[in-house]
Amino acid sequence: MQEKSTRTPNVERRAQMRARLIAAARAVFVEKGYADAGTPEIVRVAEATRGALYHHFEDKQALFRAVVEAEAADVTQAIETASGAVEASQALAAGSHAFFATMAVAGRAQILLVDGPAVLGAAEMDRIDAGGGRQSLLVGLQAAHPERSGAEIKALAIVLSAAFDRAALEVAQTGAQAAVFEAVLTGMLNTALTPG
Repeated sequence: MQEKSTRTPNVERRAQMRARLIAAARAVFVEKGYADAGTPEIVRVAEATRGALYHHFEDKQALFRAVVEAEAADVTQAIETASGAVEASQALAAGSHAFFATMAVAGRAQILLVDGPAVLGAAEMDRIDAGGGRQSLLVGLQAAHPERSGAEIKALAIVLSAAFDRAALEVAQTGAQAAVFEAVLTGMLNTALTPG
């Protein structure tokens, strides 16, 4: 009788290596910033080889993009989970709270709001945000106020998304109270969406 192999399939091994590289890169980018992070250190932290790094990622910038996309996906998931767990009338407030809670993860604001635009450019970060957190905000605004025009809701989502990002950066850099910004932004939302 032949024993079953306990080896991990290639596809799974590749996924595990990619995840290790992204996790190691995140740690190094948070500690040193993008400019001072070197691929030799990332490889060492990941317990991988340079060959493995360049098999999965074209260069350090491509690896950083993967880190940014993973961070943005975590933010989006937190917002969607929180807003989906409450009544529609409370979804925007729940999503707002989840945004500030998830942006408080060490290094996340630096990666998404400082290094991301500097390394990938504002247009690429806008593309990433447009499909993630901003899209969740847009959907929430549309659900809360179906009587508003699509153009008005889209403009509001863009402005509020920028305000949320700026507030999260202020909280991360100064230790300001997220609850204060959350209350102000929730008030802005209510005022902006009040008919008349």
